[in-house]
Amino acid sequence: MIRTVLFDLDGTLLNTIDDLADAGNWVCRQNGWDTFTVEQFKHMVGNGIPKLVERFSPEQARTPGQLEATLAQFTARYDAHKEDKTAPYPGIPELLDKLTAAGIQCAVFSNKADPLCGKIIQHYFGSGRFAAVRGNRPGVPTKPDPTGLYQLMDQIGADPAATLFVGDSDVDILTGHNAGLPAMGALWGFRGRAELTAAGADALAAVPEDIFAYIQQQNG
Repeated sequence: MIRTVLFDLDGTLLNTIDDLADAGNWVCRQNGWDTFTVEQFKHMVGNGIPKLVERFSPEQARTPGQLEATLAQFTARYDAHKEDKTAPYPGIPELLDKLTAAGIQCAVFSNKADPLCGKIIQHYFGSGRFAAVRGNRPGVPTKPDPTGLYQLMDQIGADPAATLFVGDSDVDILTGHNAGLPAMGALWGFRGRAELTAAGADALAAVPEDIFAYIQQQNG
């Protein structure tokens, strides 16, 4: 029986990659560094914004002081432009409404900085669709460490035996499994079937409707 679904954000609920790539490349240009394709950015994201910044920074710009300055530069630019091209994946709003109508509680657990998560979810989904939205918080390890996930589940009263984790990368599958949860891979996201299968996804969803069908199947 599944009563709670925990969703990753970037690449699962929202297609954020163009705005992330644009902000990253803007920072690179400001600093005279090489820029990257959107496809390359798809493989840089997933472990939090500080790690993204480290990955697009050239080797000589990875001192702690420089990374801190670049992180501030990126965060300011991305925050100002995070809604330029971002949009929910087709079928996601309808899925969330069907889950709510079926009495399934939903929440968001992301490696994106916590303040950015709340703002972007409110903008695209309004209030009422999620029991809680949690991003990365100071002092809490990023996914795939399950610490923050345990805290979120405690907050919303989610039973581990009745909770499903859904995400688009190996980080998400590992996060779910590290927390003792089944983990479902979203094939429409940034990484794709091969990575999700290799990470041991318990099931794969080609479209959001597949998530609802999987839950119905599990719930008999």
